[in-house]
Amino acid sequence: MAQKGKGPALQKNRIFEGEVTGYTSEGAGVARAEGVPVFLPGAAQGDRLRFRVVKGLSAYAFGRVEEILSPSPDRIPEDCPIARQCGGCVYRHLSYEAELRAKEQKVRDALARVGGFSQLPVRPILGAEQPDRYRNKAQFPIGLGPEGQLCLGFYAPHSHRIVPCRDCLLQPEEFTAAMEALRQWHRETGESVYEEASGRGALRHLYLRKGFATGQVMACLVVNGDRLAGEDRLCQLLRQRVPGLASVLLNVNREKTNVVLGRRNRTLWGAPYLEDVLCGLTFRLSPQSFYQVNRAQAERLYGLAAQYAGLTGKETLLDLYCGAGTIGLSMANRAGRLIGVEVVPEAVENARENAARNHIQNAEFLCGDAAQAAETLRRRGERPHVVVLDPPRKGCGEALAATVCGMAPQRVVYVSCDPATLARDLRFFAARGYAPQEAAPADLFPRTCHVETVVALQHKKT
Repeated sequence: MAQKGKGPALQKNRIFEGEVTGYTSEGAGVARAEGVPVFLPGAAQGDRLRFRVVKGLSAYAFGRVEEILSPSPDRIPEDCPIARQCGGCVYRHLSYEAELRAKEQKVRDALARVGGFSQLPVRPILGAEQPDRYRNKAQFPIGLGPEGQLCLGFYAPHSHRIVPCRDCLLQPEEFTAAMEALRQWHRETGESVYEEASGRGALRHLYLRKGFATGQVMACLVVNGDRLAGEDRLCQLLRQRVPGLASVLLNVNREKTNVVLGRRNRTLWGAPYLEDVLCGLTFRLSPQSFYQVNRAQAERLYGLAAQYAGLTGKETLLDLYCGAGTIGLSMANRAGRLIGVEVVPEAVENARENAARNHIQNAEFLCGDAAQAAETLRRRGERPHVVVLDPPRKGCGEALAATVCGMAPQRVVYVSCDPATLARDLRFFAARGYAPQEAAPADLFPRTCHVETVVALQHKKT
């Protein structure tokens, strides 16, 4: 890529021809114009294109495909009419095999360029057996269309403009049925819709979950208030249309915020939760529960993490960022003890309930951050043999890496949803003697730009 400050920016609206040679981390194709990389959404590696510059900066530019002169052999017909508008499925114009190659290369590039680990062994990416209809959770913002009809869909990138969606190919068909039931209910009741500017109106989001192992479906309406017109009719329509419906909830969110869910739920029909099975364990999920959105691939991801943990039944396993305990509990039967750490009190309570529900007696869960957990363990005179990290997209950072290394575990297993922050954090661990041994990418989010990676780290003296 050209360096910042080198040469003038490409002029807006200039037309160029070129070949797409790779992808950005966000899934846009990359071609060059006068030596400057131009990022082109919807382009495929191997395409020869005519493209227009829409924004030029000193080091790179953004462009728009004007004409495909010669299509890439990886290109396939797009099967979603709104993929370009909602911005979710950046790879829907590629064969799935080409998408997996792009994601594996994304991981390899980040490890080499950001982390300096060009020689680190990387396993072939673990692709999904089902790249469509895999998501077990969806949240649809609600608005009004030009004729007053209910509008459900997704926010366009970098905006709060709703792109209407009738059927998302990443979501199970039950979610499509739930959306249609809500539209019919709104036609009958005329319930008000929330307006961000004024803070008035009731309907904010439709939040849906499905347990793929159990078939149970939860429908949750997020509202700016305590009640809705025609609640019984809403439940009736959902029960008629949604196979496997187990729960209809009202979530109260009166705050002027971008956070989707409020803290309080009211059950309109059925149970206040649904159940699903992951790695042989049963989990109860409320709207607020964290749970991997791709159950099938999550099981395979956790299997990779368990391989790297190398547990023999005697070790103390420390699960940081444990959430509701899913990854740690999936390994508890291979460990001597499991200690989970999470800063969100509700998640800690969920983790304890999940352990009890699955009759796991060698697990305890602490509410706090990693530094507090390290101090608790130090006072007890004990240390973990294996640490599993599954941080949010921002990674764990240098301070947490130092805390983990200070506990002197034999092995660290890092589960990451962002290759760039992963590569950065691996440098912090390596500087303290914990060198990465192997990386394993896994595709938990087919058709999107996201990819998970599991890395095994071991102290050089071990």
